[in-house]
Amino acid sequence: MKTTTAHPLPWALIAAACLGSFATTSSGTTRAPFLIEMSHDLGVSVALVANLVSFTATTWGIASAVAGTLSDRIGRRAMLIGGLLALTVTMVGQAFAGDFFWVAVWATLGGACCGTFTGVVFAEVSARVEDYQRGRALGWVMTGQSLTLVVGVPLAAFVGSMIGWRGWHICLGALALVAAFGLVATASRRATAGHIARPPSLRAALSRRVIGLLAIGICERICYGLATIYFATFLQATYGLSLVELALPLAIFALGNIGGTILGGQLADRVRDRMGTFALAMALSGGAAIVLFLWHPAAWISVALGVVYSLLNAVGRPSYMAALASVPEEVRGTVLGLNGASASVGWVGAAALGALMISTVGFEGFGPLTALLALLGAAGATASRRRKIST
Repeated sequence: MKTTTAHPLPWALIAAACLGSFATTSSGTTRAPFLIEMSHDLGVSVALVANLVSFTATTWGIASAVAGTLSDRIGRRAMLIGGLLALTVTMVGQAFAGDFFWVAVWATLGGACCGTFTGVVFAEVSARVEDYQRGRALGWVMTGQSLTLVVGVPLAAFVGSMIGWRGWHICLGALALVAAFGLVATASRRATAGHIARPPSLRAALSRRVIGLLAIGICERICYGLATIYFATFLQATYGLSLVELALPLAIFALGNIGGTILGGQLADRVRDRMGTFALAMALSGGAAIVLFLWHPAAWISVALGVVYSLLNAVGRPSYMAALASVPEEVRGTVLGLNGASASVGWVGAAALGALMISTVGFEGFGPLTALLALLGAAGATASRRRKIST
């Protein structure tokens, strides 16, 4: 974007943040291969198990907004570490839960733990890098989320075929514990700007542009969530694949997401028009979704189309996050915490809309729905871009 001497990125912090992002995202996303198994084990419907995402996302969003605001006042370190330690407890709780009610309780608490971590970790990394490096730095942190698809979900399917969904939850608890110790060594002990001086009010943090970006993020997260939550079930229902047979297709599908995140991070720091990049990526991903869910002659073709869709969806995300992080330091935790809240709204919407589509028109409804939401997000990004130019 602009020529300047590049400072080295804080790679140790980024690695710890990436691992924490992987652990938090995996706590919900890697449930996808177990929807049918969990429904049989717990004696409830597949749709009800899928809607655990809604329980998790609700508390995730609330906690993200609260933690983001608090981090601008009291600092970020304790929230990052405490959120991951508490997540360990909730994962073990789910593993030993006797019925669906207690699984739901622990999953709901786990969502709050994840929300405490996610918005704050993006604020922490953003504060440690310059704006011209922010796309790459945040892109690498988001790679932890992408690795949930390329490594976490296939690994869950493979490991889960041997130790079941309960054993997999214990593994996730251990991973969250490791991530917590990583942040003990790398998270900044310095006070945030908001800790030193009284930060502006929430109203001051929420400019028209920020509100617009948060709304755009909801559309993008629904599009992402529809594929993430239901792609494994789509393959099972359409092609009759078993858990073991799902592992390789899901890994291939997820390569598009991680590749798109890395590419998107580079573009975010090289293309001045970040929201233009996001708008184009969203529009193209909407077209890919139409083909993915309406045309499925063979499993390998669906997986190949999934790679294209996940890549296009992921390319725009680092540009979006870098644009959202370009706010004053004293309110950055608040804004990025609210982004976590809006993302949770997107996850709830994805789970609910996906369940509605399956129970009414089937997976064929996913394509038009995703395309419509992607175009809405692209239109919103274009409007946000014009607003920035005009002001």
